[in-house]
Amino acid sequence: MILLLFKKIMQLAEAQAVDCIGVAPLVKYREELRPFCGKVIEDFPRALSIGIALQGTIVDLLADRDCYENVLQYKTHAYTVINNRLDNFSSLAASIIQQHGYRAMPLPAAERIDSNRICASLPHKAAAYLAGLGWIGKSCLFIHPSYGPRVRWTTVLTDAPFKENETLQSVRCGSCHQCVDACPAKALTGRNFVPSEPRSARFDVARCEQYFQELNNPQQLSVCGMCLYACPYGKGRTTHHKG
Repeated sequence: MILLLFKKIMQLAEAQAVDCIGVAPLVKYREELRPFCGKVIEDFPRALSIGIALQGTIVDLLADRDCYENVLQYKTHAYTVINNRLDNFSSLAASIIQQHGYRAMPLPAAERIDSNRICASLPHKAAAYLAGLGWIGKSCLFIHPSYGPRVRWTTVLTDAPFKENETLQSVRCGSCHQCVDACPAKALTGRNFVPSEPRSARFDVARCEQYFQELNNPQQLSVCGMCLYACPYGKGRTTHHKG
């Protein structure tokens, strides 16, 4: 029964060109997640982590952010369109889960519950990390082995007893500092991800937010993405990969 349910979700993912799906165990990480999450996750033991890879041609436009057309294309297709696709898919997946007698809660792809901490009810990159789909990079972005950080994510909380993935323990950034060097806000410290460390050890949120505020003017759109563009993981990769 549960295998059939998961197969239906994967078939829907194939039809809608969703690139990554994994199952994150939430219960055994509840204490670690509590400071960064909303109350809604307390009712669910696991989560589906769902990702759609960005088109390489769209990301490559960031090479010239002084061109308004490039930035407009990127903001439209790397944010608005992809987030809408993720929200539509997560709603459909949650409905399928509910039809099979289980509870499901789709989380918004791009909405925050706390602007100071810049976090959602459950950070999507945390769900992807727990689902074993990759690791957290020096950029504080989630890095997929095939697509790198060039993926947008969303999450569906559920009590459906899907088989949970093992968390990937290795961090593969090594001595690479390309994202750190590319950051125009100088907001990255260059430290590798350590689960026990606060995000502030790697990322200055206030400095990043200040940079975006400075970009916000009639002649320029508030788009950066340079850490994503600079990462060697995902560059030139078009291979289709599920999970």
